[in-house]
Amino acid sequence: MWYAIISQDVQNSLPLRKTARAAHIARLTALKDEGRLLIAGPHPAIDSEEPGEAGFTGSLVVAEFPSLADAQSWADDDPYMSAGVYASVTVKPYKLVLP
Repeated sequence: MWYAIISQDVQNSLPLRKTARAAHIARLTALKDEGRLLIAGPHPAIDSEEPGEAGFTGSLVVAEFPSLADAQSWADDDPYMSAGVYASVTVKPYKLVLP
């Protein structure tokens, strides 16, 4: 089943994001290579694809996992969690309807 992983950043998270980005992207790339990643990306803090020093306010990942517990475990192990980027993370089932 698909699961949405919705993360909210701490204030001024950009320096923290930079320290853990390579490891974070490597995990997402692994999901993609396994055919289990639908979408992933951050939420810019301003109305721009390149927000610069404004940074980001959180992230969205939609990926396939065997269960909610597995999705939660994957989210809990994200390098952004251990780096203190995320203030909160919500994981919930997602039903793909379109496209």
